Amino acid sequence: MKGNVLIVGLGLIGGSLALSILKEHPDVKVFGYDTREKEMKLAKAMNVITEEAYNLQEEAEKADLIMICTPVDQTVRIMGMLSEWNLKKDVIVTDVGSTKALIMENSHILSDKGITFIGGHPMAGSHKSGVSAAKTFLFENAFYLLTPSKGANGSVNKLKEWLRGTGAKFLVVEPEEHDYITGIVSHFPHIIASSLVHQVKKHYEKQPLISRMAAGGFRDLSRIASSNPTMWTDITIHNIDILRMLLNGWKEEMDDVLDLLEKAEPASIFSYFEEAKEFRDNMPILQKGAIPSFYDLFIDVPDYPGVISEITGLLASEHISIVNLRIMETREDIYGVMSISFQTEEDRKRGAECITAHTNYDVFTV
Repeated sequence: MKGNVLIVGLGLIGGSLALSILKEHPDVKVFGYDTREKEMKLAKAMNVITEEAYNLQEEAEKADLIMICTPVDQTVRIMGMLSEWNLKKDVIVTDVGSTKALIMENSHILSDKGITFIGGHPMAGSHKSGVSAAKTFLFENAFYLLTPSKGANGSVNKLKEWLRGTGAKFLVVEPEEHDYITGIVSHFPHIIASSLVHQVKKHYEKQPLISRMAAGGFRDLSRIASSNPTMWTDITIHNIDILRMLLNGWKEEMDDVLDLLEKAEPASIFSYFEEAKEFRDNMPILQKGAIPSFYDLFIDVPDYPGVISEITGLLASEHISIVNLRIMETREDIYGVMSISFQTEEDRKRGAECITAHTNYDVFTV
């Protein structure tokens, strides 16, 4: 495809979308706009975008695709601005918001003016933020949910073609369905993860050693609590009714657990854990879902100077990138003392093969 693409908001998502579009459509001009001029300059220097957009209206009026990559409230405000401008007749406007109800309620702002709007939500992310963390393959095999506005269905395939370089799995859903599903599998778990951290914080004041011992399972359960609090405040506010419903259900679930503990019947407690294990074990956990995946490899290495550089050197020799590395003091339910995180499942597989081929260290995944 040829034409002009405007990315409004040059964070991780906006930057990664720009890269995936340029990968698939190298003749396209991708203009990037951000209120932070530093991010625009960085995006241009990193070749994430082809041009910096200092005049939003001017670039919007010559764009064939406009992608709004901002928080929900800002997205609605930008939609209102776009509706007042002289956009191209066949332009497609889309967004990447984590909630869809409010955005789609306001989509008539554009559709009433004959402008095609298709709500979007690429369900992928990273522990890093900003355009410097943008990756071409961020969305590969991730679900990308679309919520077309009235009369926009005919443009869905065109938008998919624009975004073919993402390698994502596109699904068309209703806005209410979107917010219900993402509330269950993404928004609700973030609240639970944060509440777990708050619980540990309360006990930490009595026993500071807890912070050193909270590795393994707790680290994995609470990882998503480290996400951007500004972004998650926005998401929570805009999906608050669904979250109230889910948290009331969670309170009932915890009352049931307390009842199990009061009765202290081993068979009932075993059944509770067994049912959870069976359901979880049958879930497609290797697929990309609403919560970003991290591909960890655990290696039993001897404790001697230079072992870290030995492992990273082996991976570098095979051109295998890593995103994080740590030495673990506590190994609750996890094998190995060195933990390496990779970008993809394929990188983790290659990393395991590389280390196994060149050393006698035991390598594990969990």
